[in-house]
Amino acid sequence: MLDAAISGLGHVFEFYNFLSLFIGVVMGILFGALPGLTATMGLALLVPFTFTMSPASGLIMLAGIYVGSMYGDAIPATLINTPGTPAAIATTFDGFPLAQKGMAQHALVTAAVASSFGSLLANIVLAFAAPPLAEASLKFGPSEYFWLGVFGLTIIATLSSGFIFKGLLGGAMGLILSTVGMSPLGGDVRLTFGFPELQAGIDLIVALIGFFCLPEILTSIVGQRRRSYTSRQVNPSLKVIGEVIRDLFRQPVLMLRSSFIGTIIGFAPGAGGNIASMVSYNEAVRWDKHPEEYGKGTIKGVAASEAANSAMAPGSLIPLLTLGIPGSPPAAVILGALMLHGMRPGAELFSAYADVTYAFIMGLLVAAFLVTLIGTFGSFVFSRIINIPARFLAPVVVFMTILGSYAIRNNVLDVWIMLVFGIIGLVSNKLKFHPATIVLGLILGPFVEEGLVQSILAGKAAGSVIRYMTLQPISMVLIAMSLMSALWPLYASWREKKRNPARGAREK
Repeated sequence: MLDAAISGLGHVFEFYNFLSLFIGVVMGILFGALPGLTATMGLALLVPFTFTMSPASGLIMLAGIYVGSMYGDAIPATLINTPGTPAAIATTFDGFPLAQKGMAQHALVTAAVASSFGSLLANIVLAFAAPPLAEASLKFGPSEYFWLGVFGLTIIATLSSGFIFKGLLGGAMGLILSTVGMSPLGGDVRLTFGFPELQAGIDLIVALIGFFCLPEILTSIVGQRRRSYTSRQVNPSLKVIGEVIRDLFRQPVLMLRSSFIGTIIGFAPGAGGNIASMVSYNEAVRWDKHPEEYGKGTIKGVAASEAANSAMAPGSLIPLLTLGIPGSPPAAVILGALMLHGMRPGAELFSAYADVTYAFIMGLLVAAFLVTLIGTFGSFVFSRIINIPARFLAPVVVFMTILGSYAIRNNVLDVWIMLVFGIIGLVSNKLKFHPATIVLGLILGPFVEEGLVQSILAGKAAGSVIRYMTLQPISMVLIAMSLMSALWPLYASWREKKRNPARGAREK
C-alpha cells in the first residue's frame, strides 16, 4: 500500500498531471466562490474535458476541482456573508464578522490553512483505512439517518443562544419549507400553491443567497447608507499569515476534532459538508473555554467549519472507491468519471487500477497543499474586494445573486423565491431570529422525514418500530449525542451561574 501511494505521488508530480491539478484547483476555487456554481456543477461541467485525457490525468484534475471548491466557498461567505456552497454556512458565522472588523485576510488565511489540514488528515484516512470505514458506512440505515437529522437540529440551541424559543421557531419554519414539493416516498405534491416549478422543492442555494446575502445588502448598504461593506479598510500583510498559522497551531484539539468530524460524517452516504461544518462548529462552541467569542468574529469558528467542510470531501470518497456508494453529490459525479474510464469501484480499483487510484488519492493530498499556497497568497487580492466602494460592489453582488439563483435550475421562480427569502431574512434579523436556524431546518428536513417514514415501515416489518429505531448501535450513540447536545445549554448556564453567583442573582 505504501509503495502504491509513493508511486501515485510520483504520477502527480509529472509535469502534465501537476499542471492539470493546478488548473483544477484554481477552477475549483472559482466555482466555489461564485454563488450558484457548486463543486458538483464544476465537476459535471468538466468531466467531458477529461475524456481525451488519460484516466490518471483526468481524475487528478477532478481531484483539484473538488478540493479547490471546498476552500473557494469560504471567500463569499467571509466577504459578503453569502456561502458559496451549503457547506460554508457555518463559515459565515465568524468569517463575516471578522471581515466587518477589517480582518478579512485573517479569515481567508484561516480558511485556507484549516481546509488544507482537514483535507490532509482525511486523505491519510482514505489511503490507509478506507475498507473498514466503508463497511461501517453500510450500517447507516433509515433510523441512523433520522437520528443524525435530530442531532443536527439540536445545534439550534447553539445558534440561538439566549433566544431558544425563536431558534426553535426558525428551525420549525425550515422544516416546513423542506416539505415543499413532491414527497420523496409517497409522491404526494405538497405546498406548491399551483406552481409546477415547486414540485422539485426549494433549492438550498437559493435559500442561502436569500437569507444571508440580501439582508446584509439591504441593511448595511441601503438602510445605513454605508460607503463600504466594512467599517474599516482591509490592509493585507505578510505578518497576518504568520499570525494566523501560529494561532491555529495553538489549537491542535480544535483542528483534529473538526477534521475527524468531517471525515466521519463524510463517509455516511448523503450526509454532506453542510452537516459536517455545522456539527463541527457546534462542538467547537461547546468545548471552548470562551464560547462567548463565537459568532462575533474569531478564527476558531472559521477553522472549525472549514476543517470539517474540507475533510468531508475525501471522507465521502471512502464508500465510493471501496463500495461504489457516493457519499456526496460531487462524489457521484466522480463515480461517473470512473465508470466512463472503465474503472469499477471496489477491490479492483486497489489491485488492477492501483496506479490510477493512488494517483487520484495523492492528487487530493497535493491539492490540499496547493490550496494553502493559493489561498494564503490569494488573500491579498480576495480581501481587498470589500474595499471597493459599495455603490460599485453592491450592484455587482445583487446581479450575481440573481444570476446565481437563476442558473441553478434555469428557473425565474427561483429568483422570486430568493427575493422573498431576502425580505424574510431582513425581518428575521430585526426580530433577532438567526437565519441559520431556518436554513438548518431546510437542510435536515429531508433526513428527518425520509428516515422517520422508512424507519416506521422497516420497524413494522421487523415487529417493533421503537426497537428498530432505538436499539441499533449507531442509533443509540446518536440518541445519546442528541440528548447531550440538547441539554448542554442548560448545563452551561448552570455552570456559569455557579462560577459567577452575582450574575445568576441579577438574572433572577
